[in-house]
Amino acid sequence: MLRAEMQHSAKVLVLRLEGRFAGDDAEHVRVLVTRHNIETPLVVDLTEVTFIDPVGEATLSFFSRLGGKFIAEDVYTLEVCERLHLPLARNGKGKV
Repeated sequence: MLRAEMQHSAKVLVLRLEGRFAGDDAEHVRVLVTRHNIETPLVVDLTEVTFIDPVGEATLSFFSRLGGKFIAEDVYTLEVCERLHLPLARNGKGKV
């Protein structure tokens, strides 16, 4: 199960994900993000993500190509970011 929350301000669009970022859920989040104004920087918070499948990885790579930065704090999400060459926000730790 996936929970996605978007907070849009004048300075940044923060996408917080929780649970399994996989399959149709990951694709649905991709569509939702592309419908928003992406002229502001995108920050994707992976702090509460427990699993990412190949569709989720492709979606994260897509967000990176849009200029997205990522927050990852545990070994699993840090490894995914490293393997996919996803840029970390600030030092990759803490809240935006």
